[in-house]
Amino acid sequence: MEFVVIPLAALIASTLSFYSGFGLGTLLMPVLAVFMPLPAAIAATAVVHGSNNLFKIAMVGIRAEKELVLKFGVPAIIAALAGAWSLHIFTALSGEVSWTWTPFGREAVITPLKLLLAALMMGFALFDVHPSLKKVKFDRRYLPVGGLLSGFFGGLSGHQGALRSAFLVKVDVTPEAFVATNAVIGFMVDASRLAVYAYTIFALGDARGLDFPGAVVAAAIAASVTGVLIGLKFLKKVTISTIQLITAAMLGLIALFLGAGLI
Repeated sequence: MEFVVIPLAALIASTLSFYSGFGLGTLLMPVLAVFMPLPAAIAATAVVHGSNNLFKIAMVGIRAEKELVLKFGVPAIIAALAGAWSLHIFTALSGEVSWTWTPFGREAVITPLKLLLAALMMGFALFDVHPSLKKVKFDRRYLPVGGLLSGFFGGLSGHQGALRSAFLVKVDVTPEAFVATNAVIGFMVDASRLAVYAYTIFALGDARGLDFPGAVVAAAIAASVTGVLIGLKFLKKVTISTIQLITAAMLGLIALFLGAGLI
């Protein structure tokens, strides 16, 4: 069953995230967690996400805007390191406030961080759909600020793609440049935060043995690559307004699930 459900989820999530710039890991990880222990699901998601980003860079990376990569991506990397280290500190604290409930027979955990991120995502979603806010553009001089915010929260919770896309879609770029720049910056941030995760997990002695599901991950990677190819085929037909709508829908959906503690 997992060889059908997981690749199908990877295909759908990859196709949608090709345009929105985020969502593959967020949508795929809960599906993986149904079929395997959570640590293995997190590791498997990281491998699929990284492979997907690398393939997108190979396909469209040349269209990335250097100004956006430098002014947004570099601050994002620095902030992601701080956010990832903050995650280690917060994890070590035993007194974190949280609330739990049990929808559909599964425990959902709500934390202040999840509520904050959900509020931010929902706010950005409104910017993309509300008539009076939809045409608002962010001045490029604020790119470093956007990079710092998305990078920090990305390192802290892994949701850097959502905030990055919400900001970049308002900077007046072409659809091709949006997709390519998102892929390049996403890979840069992922590489920096994964380096910190590796140190805090392995060097500090928190690692545990994982039965890594190699065959399923390979199938998911193949499906996610297919999703990129599907997205690439229709890229020239997609307008920035369409990307705004897709981004808003993804932001709103993930905000609801995140705020409810379901992801």
